[in-house]
Amino acid sequence: MSHFSNLCSFAVAAQPKLLQKRLEHLQSNPQTVVTGSPARRRVSTFSERSMVYASSASSTSICFRKEPRSGRFRRKHFVSIRACASASSPDNINGLKVEYTPWLVAGLGNPGNKYYGTRHNVGFEMIDRISEEEGVAMNIIQSKCLIGIGSIGEVPVLLAKPQTYMNFCGESVGALAAYYQVPLRHILLVYDEMSLPNGVLRLQPKAGHGYHSGVKSVMAHLDGCREFPRLCIGIGNPPGAMDMKAFLLQKFSSLERQQINVALEQGVEAVRNLVLNGFDQSIERFNLGQKYKFHKV
Repeated sequence: MSHFSNLCSFAVAAQPKLLQKRLEHLQSNPQTVVTGSPARRRVSTFSERSMVYASSASSTSICFRKEPRSGRFRRKHFVSIRACASASSPDNINGLKVEYTPWLVAGLGNPGNKYYGTRHNVGFEMIDRISEEEGVAMNIIQSKCLIGIGSIGEVPVLLAKPQTYMNFCGESVGALAAYYQVPLRHILLVYDEMSLPNGVLRLQPKAGHGYHSGVKSVMAHLDGCREFPRLCIGIGNPPGAMDMKAFLLQKFSSLERQQINVALEQGVEAVRNLVLNGFDQSIERFNLGQKYKFHKV
C-alpha cells in the first residue's frame, strides 16, 4: 500500500437521498460495493475479475479499483463508493460515514533553481502556496513527481509538481491519476496562460490545450481527454517582437510580481472553494471578478 492509501479515503460524495439508498443496500449486502459516477452507477462484488483493493488506517478507509495488467488511465474506470461505520464524523447518516472522492491538483513547471520564479513556473508557485496554506508537506517522490498528501476540509487532496520538465509533465500526471484512480473531473491542472493579462485567473471545468506544451502532454497521457478542470494564471504576452520562450523563462518585474502574489492568494481560495463545493455559481462570480479586476470604473 502507498503512503496515499494510508492517509486518504477513496470514495464518491453523493447527494444525501441517493446515498441513503446505497447505504441501506450496503447494510443488507455487506459484501457488495457500489461503484460508478453520478451519471452511471453499477453494483459489483469482490469476486469480479477487476480487483477491489481496500484497507484501513485508524479512522480512515480506502477503497479503489484497479484493472489487472493495465497501467494506463482509462476513461471508463470508476472510483468506488464505500461506507464505513463511524461515530466521530459530522458527515454521518445513520452512523455511517460519508467519504469523499480525492482531488489531484497538479501544477506545471520546470524543476531546478534555474527556473524558480519564472513565468512558466507559476503553476509550481500555486502548489507551494496551497501546500503552505493547507499544511500539506511536499515530501514524497512518486512517478517522477514531487507530491504532498493531505486534505482541504474533509476532502483528501494530492498536490503534485511533476519533475519531468514541462514538455513531459503528462507522464507524471497520467501515472498518478491512473494509480490512484482519480476521475477526470477531479484532476485540477494549474498552469500559466499567455492569453490572460498578468495576474488574472480563470477557473474552467474543461478546455483545450491552447498550444501549451505542458497541457498537451497531460492530455496525451489521459487518452486525449480534455474534460478535466483547469486553473489558468495569466502572465500576459511577450512585449514587441520578444521571443516567446525567452519571455516564458524570464522572471517577473516588480509590479508583475506584486500582481502574481495577489493572484496566488486568490487562487488558493478558489481551489479551496472548488474542492469543497464544485463548480457552483461562486466560481462564475470568481471568473467575472477576475476578468475585470484591473478595470477602473
